[in-house]
Amino acid sequence: MFELLLLGVGIVVSLFVGFNIGGATTGPAFGPAVGADAISKTGAAALMAVFFLIGGWTIGRQVVDTLGNELVTNPGVFTIESSIVVLFFIGGALFVGNYYGVPASTSMTAVGAIAGLGVATDALNWVVMGEIAVWWIVAPIVGFWVSGMIGRYFYTRINEWVAITSTPGPLVEINRTGLLPRPTLGPNTTRRELSGAVVVVSIGCLMAFSSGTSNIANAIAPLVGAGVDIDMMILLGCGAVAVGAFTIARRTLDTLGNDITELPLTAAIVVAVISSTIVVGLSAIGIPASFVIIATTSIVGLGWGRATRTTTLPEVVRGEETNVSVGALTAETPGEEAPDIGEENPEDIPSAGDLFDPATTGRVIVMQNVVPLLSTVGAYVAFSILFRFVW
Repeated sequence: MFELLLLGVGIVVSLFVGFNIGGATTGPAFGPAVGADAISKTGAAALMAVFFLIGGWTIGRQVVDTLGNELVTNPGVFTIESSIVVLFFIGGALFVGNYYGVPASTSMTAVGAIAGLGVATDALNWVVMGEIAVWWIVAPIVGFWVSGMIGRYFYTRINEWVAITSTPGPLVEINRTGLLPRPTLGPNTTRRELSGAVVVVSIGCLMAFSSGTSNIANAIAPLVGAGVDIDMMILLGCGAVAVGAFTIARRTLDTLGNDITELPLTAAIVVAVISSTIVVGLSAIGIPASFVIIATTSIVGLGWGRATRTTTLPEVVRGEETNVSVGALTAETPGEEAPDIGEENPEDIPSAGDLFDPATTGRVIVMQNVVPLLSTVGAYVAFSILFRFVW
């Protein structure tokens, strides 16, 4: 009876973690789409729930195995009791980030809490931890350079294909004049605008899928490591993520969609595709990845590559000045022919302040580091005391 009670407590704490994951990851996935009025917050939450489940049920199992079975060398360390404590620190740290409207790195938070358990009990698999840490360094660098190359050589062409100008009024309306209600284009909506909205929402679905592949493990891996059925936990965890997406995620949707940046559609698509592809690739080999950090470096890389178009490679070799600004992500006028590399004027590139709100950006950066630190230090201190005096 007592064991069933403990299991019930563990599942409740796991659901709490999933709830906070839903709040933390819906913003990065659908913030640009919501900010562009391409989809409502409720629609974003529904799509988040569906595609997160698909990602968690398929590729996400690999990451669950890494965190639940490989990150600690002693299988006996993961008991129902220790899993509850680990999940408590994961959920508590993520809740702090969500409370302040900042989407924290769920993967870093979860790995930190499990690593705190492993160090405190001398059971951490340093080889696996080292592999995860190396990929945490390599992945953002890859995102930066791939985005940089796209920004320098392909961004303006991509922008010609997808850049749109938003028109006043709703994107889609419901026509109720017939027997059955049917969606129709808004009074001012152009087909190009509609196509762009479909693209940005589809990218959000891809990001939700990639989030499921990596983040489902953060909610359920400790209990799976303790012997709880993985299929049941994936369904329960994804259900909790859906609840978080429909509720607390509204704050992070505001932060990512409106406060931190007015990222153009073209840039949002490029960053989302690159970041999601990297996360899915790492999840396939069992590496928990931080989408938020990869996306951040991708944004910087894209802006750097875009701004360097004002200078040709021979000029760079000769040491001539290159005026680089993340403001370079501002989209060109749709339909305007893109100038060749070296022919763009630095004066045409707005300042970083035109793209980012410095105060909000600073708050996000601080919380991105504080939240994983809270889970790691908290778990280490707790297990150091518990294993000395209790277990």
